[in-house]
Amino acid sequence: MLINKTNQNNSFFKCSPRVVAFYLPQYHPIPENNLWWGPGFTEWVNVVCAKPLFKGHKQPHIPADLGFYDLRLPDTRFAQAELAKEAGIEGFCYWHYWFGNGKRLLERPFNEVVDTGNPDFPFCLAWANHSWFKKRWNPNSIGKDKLLIEQKYLGVKDYEEHFYALLKSFKDKRYLKVNGKLIFMIYAPLDFKDVPLFIETWNKLAIKNGLDGFYFIGGQYAGRYTDQILSLGFDAVYNESLMGIHARMSNIRKLFEIVQTKYLKMPRRYRYSDAMKYFNSKAETEIFKIPGIKPNWDHTPRSKNNGTVFTGSTPELFYKHVRETIDLVKNKPKDNQLIFLKSWNEWGEGNYMEPDLEFGDGYIKALRKAIEDSKNHRN
Repeated sequence: MLINKTNQNNSFFKCSPRVVAFYLPQYHPIPENNLWWGPGFTEWVNVVCAKPLFKGHKQPHIPADLGFYDLRLPDTRFAQAELAKEAGIEGFCYWHYWFGNGKRLLERPFNEVVDTGNPDFPFCLAWANHSWFKKRWNPNSIGKDKLLIEQKYLGVKDYEEHFYALLKSFKDKRYLKVNGKLIFMIYAPLDFKDVPLFIETWNKLAIKNGLDGFYFIGGQYAGRYTDQILSLGFDAVYNESLMGIHARMSNIRKLFEIVQTKYLKMPRRYRYSDAMKYFNSKAETEIFKIPGIKPNWDHTPRSKNNGTVFTGSTPELFYKHVRETIDLVKNKPKDNQLIFLKSWNEWGEGNYMEPDLEFGDGYIKALRKAIEDSKNHRN
């Protein structure tokens, strides 16, 4: 272990899980998406065009209470916050896009939340630091994925501009913190070679502007590279493991999957009841490791036959998954009992909490019940 951050096994802290949900701000048209995908494009286009690709495959998923919303509408953002409160979610973690030289995308919903002060619901930010591509999902297609916009890292001046572009949100009373420090996640920490300088720069600027600094979280580690990420200056790592089940499959099952995907051109599929066993591990009991919870996964609205699907997810199974995950954080200090929910509204990836026509608000009720039961029953 390169950095010795021992777990504080304090039974003093009654279980009080801090569930923070990733929030996709994509559901409104922007000029770039109009150019790349056609006028008026949003994720809803992929969602409604999805089709079942095998027997028992449930597509498309249709929203219920909130409908096919537009995030430019304040009423939609308010209704989302009310539902999240009902679920027991502490706040939203908005995906944030900064490509360098001040270039941002999809920033309008979050900017309006900050500028208007509504909804009165906590938030933090996760920097989705990756280039955007138009994917060629067909493995037999000729040519590589087309680059749409490149993620650039341009040095101290750009890091400073990035900080000041967000300073108003950092000073907002709603901004989520750990021990007084602002939560900020970097999605792909190992893709950012200059990240130690970025962290140093932002912490200095935070202190200069009357803040206590940042609680930096390195994302996408999937149970690996923990030491490497922490050595860069991160305070914690987030486990985004979705496919832990794949590594544990038998060789016969892996061979079947190759035949299924390569020759039959079918999406990979796993039972949710099997996959959820491997979303997290006992390693997430350590104070600097943050587990995640996932209601479901189905990437086929975006990737068609090249996607991955979890089948058989239900609110009852999700409740069980959440209870098991809460057990991983229950002995951490209260501020560190973080759990990231993937996600609030990733309809194109099949991981969302918002009500749909199949289960209504079942996942919202399941999460609320799991949180309440964990507070009332201590092992």
